[in-house]
Amino acid sequence: MGVKIVDTCLRDGHQSLFATRMTTDEVLCALSELDKAGYYALEVWGGATFDSCLRFLNEDPWERLRKVRAICKNTKLQMLFRGQNILGYKHYADDVVDKFVQKSLENGIDIIRVFDALNDIRNLKQAVDSTNKYGGHCQIALSYTTSPVHTVDYYVNLAKEVEKMGAHSLCIKDMAGVLLPEDAYELFSKLKANTKLPLELHTHCTGGIAEMTVMKAIEAGCDIVDTALSPLAGGTSQPCTESLQYALQGTKYDPKLDVKMLEAAAVKLSKVREKYLANGLLNPKALGINPNILKYQVPGGMLSNLMNQLKSQGAMDKYEEVLKEVPRVRKDLGYPPLVTPLSQMVGTQAVMNILSGERYKIVPKEINEYVRGLYGKSPAPIDEAVKKKILGDGDVKIITHRPADDLEPQFEAYKEKYKDLVKSDEDVLSCALFEQVAVKFLENRDKKVSEDKDEVIEVNLYIG
Repeated sequence: MGVKIVDTCLRDGHQSLFATRMTTDEVLCALSELDKAGYYALEVWGGATFDSCLRFLNEDPWERLRKVRAICKNTKLQMLFRGQNILGYKHYADDVVDKFVQKSLENGIDIIRVFDALNDIRNLKQAVDSTNKYGGHCQIALSYTTSPVHTVDYYVNLAKEVEKMGAHSLCIKDMAGVLLPEDAYELFSKLKANTKLPLELHTHCTGGIAEMTVMKAIEAGCDIVDTALSPLAGGTSQPCTESLQYALQGTKYDPKLDVKMLEAAAVKLSKVREKYLANGLLNPKALGINPNILKYQVPGGMLSNLMNQLKSQGAMDKYEEVLKEVPRVRKDLGYPPLVTPLSQMVGTQAVMNILSGERYKIVPKEINEYVRGLYGKSPAPIDEAVKKKILGDGDVKIITHRPADDLEPQFEAYKEKYKDLVKSDEDVLSCALFEQVAVKFLENRDKKVSEDKDEVIEVNLYIG
């Protein structure tokens, strides 16, 4: 049995390289070829795609999913789901998580990859239970990072727990591309010996080691690997699909992908890549290799976000300084893995520490909430002096229970609040996740519909 391939070019590929700006038309342009290539699955939704559709592209993310599903007849569709955060940046009530899972599966998703930024499995439970309830394939992803607490045994113990929770497969999500080849071999060997779940590896090419890591993971028994089609591979993205197919061809690991279909899809997506290189959204820096990542542990998407933040402040000269500050902030905060939303939070704090000239002089609301336990349990204890500086001397309540236990059901309240605007449960969910952005999008959508109707009436009058 050959290794299975999940292609990420339509989600994480462009999220890592140019901040998730691919339009639905661009996503669809090579889809029929990708659907015939023989992939195990295509990652097409979730992550930052939902936010980007509404905020930057004036598109309905649900409509994108339905259009993708209409074309994809042969291949499973996969999405990335941030546990209790769903696709947003804070915790949502259990009823919203449940409804979002239900609607994702109804609109065309087959596999929901669920992760929690802190690997706090309490924050995964509702998403896992709902995916199983509605008949989806639930994959739990463990955020990979290195620190004094993130040992191989730590991941093996977590894997045993998620198997008991009801996961159908397990992914090691190496969002920073820092999993070294020999470490991958040891990790996947031990996971294989301790769990019956199919194992998948997701990594990034940022540090220049991803292809070596993928090969060692496969040799150790990894069943599925994430790659990206060549135009959207490499740099801060995933290893190249076609190259891995050539490397494994004729071996016992042969994925048996249809190279002609891959080539045809690559021709179309090359034009998309050229567009983003030309308009500057794809920064050539994101295509390079930075071995310092192995030292700083900064994921690809976070790198491009840091560049954008510093560029907008006219402070690109502070780039290296900020990169060096990131691991210091991470250590202070108890070694959270750098994955959304923690990567943005730690990155922003590092930028503020450097630009303000004093560490933790300015602290974003999200960091304050993290320190108070509102995101879940930090992997290691938070530095006491830093905690005191962030929270002050007052009597601040720090929670130790599952943060979502404090949230009342929200779905019906949003439905009632926007009853004159929403036309479906999907619209309600958009408002629940990205309220201001979604409301603006839905208002514009309704306005456009009424303008289109007026035009039709005017034409009919003229003809009459």
